[in-house]
Amino acid sequence: MMLLAVLGLPVSAAGQDESARIAHGIAVYLGVVPAAMIRGHPADHPERAMHGGIPRGRDSHHVTVALFDAQSGERIETAAVQAYVALRGSRGTTRQLEIMRIADTVTFGNYFNLRGEGVHDIEITITLPGADEPVTVQFSHPPPSR
Repeated sequence: MMLLAVLGLPVSAAGQDESARIAHGIAVYLGVVPAAMIRGHPADHPERAMHGGIPRGRDSHHVTVALFDAQSGERIETAAVQAYVALRGSRGTTRQLEIMRIADTVTFGNYFNLRGEGVHDIEITITLPGADEPVTVQFSHPPPSR
């Protein structure tokens, strides 16, 4: 359920949405949800064990990315993906986004603390197999709802 936003968007929407970008032929869809939403899953649900378990605290959020070939619309399932998340004007955190296989699809994700009341800058760096250079895309995320 938490991934509906990044799983169901058509590639054609990537230029029209604040949670989607196209860069160097890659359509990148970003999803950010409070970790508390995942804590609501049953104890045996696979999402509860992802990334070493669900961190505690109201600032903990799950950052997910879905990647597609912008021309063909085919999902990109093999990539190294990192995210840097920072409250605007502050020092942030970089983490590898781990591969998540849910409902026969692949996305990438990990947990981050979105502290503070301001906008968070999220930088996604994608390295495709055989690529000479990584691709970086920038997002801004509004203050988390409390």
